[in-house]
Amino acid sequence: MTIRFDNRVAIVTGAGNGLGRAHALLLASRGAKVVVNDPGGAVDGKGGGHAAADKVVDEIKAAGGQAVANYDSVAEAATAANIVKTAVDAFGTVDIVVNNAGVLRDKTFHNMTTEDFEFVVKVHFLGTAYVTHAAWPILRAKAYGRIVVTSSNSGIYGTFGQSNYGGAKLAVVGFMNALRLEGQKYNIMMNALAPIAATRMTESLMTPEALAKLRPEFVSPMVAYLCSEQCQRTGDIWSAGAGTFARIEYREAEGLRIDGRAPTIEDVADNIDKIADVSASRVFRTSGEEVAAVVSGS
Repeated sequence: MTIRFDNRVAIVTGAGNGLGRAHALLLASRGAKVVVNDPGGAVDGKGGGHAAADKVVDEIKAAGGQAVANYDSVAEAATAANIVKTAVDAFGTVDIVVNNAGVLRDKTFHNMTTEDFEFVVKVHFLGTAYVTHAAWPILRAKAYGRIVVTSSNSGIYGTFGQSNYGGAKLAVVGFMNALRLEGQKYNIMMNALAPIAATRMTESLMTPEALAKLRPEFVSPMVAYLCSEQCQRTGDIWSAGAGTFARIEYREAEGLRIDGRAPTIEDVADNIDKIADVSASRVFRTSGEEVAAVVSGS
């Protein structure tokens, strides 16, 4: 089976470098018309320019593909909406949204300013919401859409000095969990990527040996599959890096149930090991499923 994106229009945010560039190049190589979005700033989001997005557009066109550049920031609702407008103006519609744009302002929480916390959350979380919100009516009206949000093992598992980044990266998973339910009947499939790759944002965190194995283009096949018509999965988190692909899942222990009386603090303390034991566990796909299980005692 060969997966193609002919007649599909894709937006890739933060596509001037690293993962976004790799995603855009792969989608375009398989026939997608691509909006290459990148405001051209530094890793911390400061500065800007057109060169990064323009270079990727030139690469796509040189290979025979179709692409246009957009230089707007995802961090404001109006500019994020203009990214979607660029797709509609250039290609008539939107089918695929890859929310990849990101910045880093790493510091320990004790030393972090609220400005640095808010800006990182704004780009990663609100930026994802703003671009998706602008594209959503188009996808809903045409009863087709594929959306990828970019999470991170920093949010799922934790990284020292990245409370802003990790918090935002897990927030997009909660965002996906709600929207995959709202979009399912409109054939809008939405998934989260947790990439492990050598990029401008990670090169200072990894050894040279690790960086050599973690080329961004080794992540992009997962993204492209999630953006394809063939993908019928929605609401999952996918790890990808160094040629390894895996689904990440939340599980809930069977835990402890106190019946016939009000539970006490001592009940919790005396049984904390049983409560924490996930050797027998359950998977819930909606909050309602968990509530029903708790109420029924099943």
